[in-house]
Amino acid sequence: MMYMEAKEQYIPQNHLKVVKIVDGEGLIVSNIFNKEEFEIRFLGLDAPEIKPCRKLFQDERETHIAGQLLMKLGRISMKYLFELAPPGTHISIILENDNQFDIYGRVLAYVFLSDRRCLNEIMVSDGYAKTYDKTFCIALPKYQLLNSKAMFEKRGLYSIINTF
Repeated sequence: MMYMEAKEQYIPQNHLKVVKIVDGEGLIVSNIFNKEEFEIRFLGLDAPEIKPCRKLFQDERETHIAGQLLMKLGRISMKYLFELAPPGTHISIILENDNQFDIYGRVLAYVFLSDRRCLNEIMVSDGYAKTYDKTFCIALPKYQLLNSKAMFEKRGLYSIINTF
């Protein structure tokens, strides 16, 4: 699983609990001490959308896949994430010092379960999310390899469709 090199600048945050699964790459979490809630997007990943939006229409144009199918895949991805980290699950996150927020103000993070497995890695290696290369992250090269392997082995969403 994911190894954070000491020379890189990371910001760890512990004592978080999953409140809600947003989609296949996002969570609403709460700090267990001050109850502050915020949204996390998984750093380095992209999963299909679950409802009509501008990103869905962009994905339709780029992939030539119907929006209805993409949304179905998005719901499958979301369900898988729900099975891995249902509401109430305790997690920790690590942020990259220079890459903490997306353009919508959501926290970009590597998300870890209490057993130290990285949800970002699980989602991409099991084929329920793909790499997102429009924003660089330290783990991107590793995620690209995991994604290629998931595609080749027809894991997760790749068992339904060749690309998404």
